[in-house]
Amino acid sequence: MSYPYQILSEEQYKEVYQFSIEKPEEFWASVAKHFTWKKKWEKVLEWNFKDPDVKWFKGAKLNITENCLDRWALTQPNTPAIIWESNDPEEHHRVLTYQELLFKVSQFANVLKNNGVKKGDRVCIYMPMVPELAIAVLACARVGAVHSVIFGGFSAQSIADRMRDARCEVVITADGAFRGNKEVPLKNVIDDALLQSPDVRRVIVLTRNRTPVSMIKGRDVWWEDEIRKVETMGNPFFPAEEMDAEDMLFILYTSGSTGKPKGVVHTCAGYMVFANYSFVNVFQYKPGDVYFCTADIGWITGHSYIVYGPLSAGATTLMFEGIPTWPDAGRFWDIVDKFRVNILYTAPTAIRSLMGFGDSYVADKDLSSLKVLGSVGEPINEEAWHWFHKNIGKEKCPIVDTWWQTETGGIMISNLAGITPAKPAHATLPLPGIQPVLVDENGNRIEGSDAASGILPADIISGNLCIQFPWPGIIRTTYGDHERCRQTYFSAYEDKYFTGDGCFRDTDGNYRITGRVDDVLNVSGHRIGTAEVENAINMHTDVVESAVVGYPHDIKGQGIYGFVVYSGSNSDLNLVRQDINQTVSRLIGPIAKLDKIQFVSGLPKTRSGKIMRRILRKIAEGELENFGDISTLLDPDVVKQIAEARV
Repeated sequence: MSYPYQILSEEQYKEVYQFSIEKPEEFWASVAKHFTWKKKWEKVLEWNFKDPDVKWFKGAKLNITENCLDRWALTQPNTPAIIWESNDPEEHHRVLTYQELLFKVSQFANVLKNNGVKKGDRVCIYMPMVPELAIAVLACARVGAVHSVIFGGFSAQSIADRMRDARCEVVITADGAFRGNKEVPLKNVIDDALLQSPDVRRVIVLTRNRTPVSMIKGRDVWWEDEIRKVETMGNPFFPAEEMDAEDMLFILYTSGSTGKPKGVVHTCAGYMVFANYSFVNVFQYKPGDVYFCTADIGWITGHSYIVYGPLSAGATTLMFEGIPTWPDAGRFWDIVDKFRVNILYTAPTAIRSLMGFGDSYVADKDLSSLKVLGSVGEPINEEAWHWFHKNIGKEKCPIVDTWWQTETGGIMISNLAGITPAKPAHATLPLPGIQPVLVDENGNRIEGSDAASGILPADIISGNLCIQFPWPGIIRTTYGDHERCRQTYFSAYEDKYFTGDGCFRDTDGNYRITGRVDDVLNVSGHRIGTAEVENAINMHTDVVESAVVGYPHDIKGQGIYGFVVYSGSNSDLNLVRQDINQTVSRLIGPIAKLDKIQFVSGLPKTRSGKIMRRILRKIAEGELENFGDISTLLDPDVVKQIAEARV
């Protein structure tokens, strides 16, 4: 059995892609008609990239949870919806069928209603990777509230910034979380964040690791107590709130090139259609397959490819609470073996890390159930691609190397597993409905064609990657600051969405992403703004100023290299480095810690005060000469000093 809009051959891909470019509205309408709607749309698409203003399926009414839960609870009630594997391999795993998941989401939707949550309210979710996280997300969507999930590794300051920006009134969290052999005190972190979040009136706390927590009367309630109140009501079924196609579904914060995180807004209908379509086609999902995405729901990958994409397709999605190296580096392969996983979607960082432990952790695992492998978060290098293909896929599983972003809502460029050709370290071809274009710095289209036009370039070409036509999952705005959305994504090149990525395209039309061209780092697949890190470093009492850049890192893909002007008296510079990283960890989270810190007397600046980051990037990458024209710098000698003292 396949889905009516699933592409099943390379020839069909070419035909469908051509149709999707020539008649995009007809194409997306042909996909969308297979979903459950409370009211059909009046107009498929209305758009311009100047404001920007994009509306898909205008006038339609729906609730995404009816597509993720109700229709499957009716047609396949006993099919596993979520399989959950604990951090502790000795703890019993859990399986929720579609019928059970609908029941639990309805229960918690009633909890939200009882606690005053209504359509349009923003709800912050800061939870461990347990089924209740997915239940909370879906319950928010059920009642029409806007969820804003924050990754469990962020600091109190980062959480407070996000909660204030979204004006959240309700927080869902847990007493703590398990992560490998560590316990993370989530409620304590939330309590610190709440000191700067006066709008929050209710905190719902799940019991996970029974760590002691402070519960404030009138504000904090236990998840389990609230569920018991609902159980006294009898049938907990919660009718899904009717939502407009363009109503907000969620806000997800991502780092930008300024210090302030930006809240990417996705809406109900277009996001649903695109997450589902890309999931079904890229992974070539077949009913009955067990699909395992190793991401955290705190990131867009978890939203689109643990929760909404798979569940809207009636799939079985596996959630894992732990980390790939605990209790040993064979944990992922144990899970594949244990649950007979068919599709595995993970990050190049994880692959490179596990490569480093050698092949012995794979040797005794039965991975014969695997049919498809996937890579997400950053470009995968060829060495990791081949190791993944040989040792995990046994050279029989296609690898889908997916390129997309928080802002795109779903996969944009990727081979379709076993349908279109793979090429190591290449995202390859755009999905139907996606119209990529390469431009130079002035916005001129670089000659050569995209995959469908039939006019291929003579050589590999490179440029800045843009998208020239909207797709259903496109970002609608940045919450509370639409001008920032316009400036960030739509102002660089007229009538185009600018991805911020550089890209190669080969003679077969395959795209290879080369990385960020703006001031955003990609560390272990997570985007971190340089300004955000610099602001945190500069909070250290003895730091005058700083600049951070990315550099190639064997495991993370990109490491963070900091150049710091230090004015303190402490001669133990290693201790100062630890203090600076402690400051960064406190203000942003451990994920933003610097890999290298070099103390410098000054930074290479133009006479107008602009830091010349291209020079610092070269030094961080080990290129210690050929800096180009540096005569315009305020102090050209500082470049030589920094290069000679590189760490």
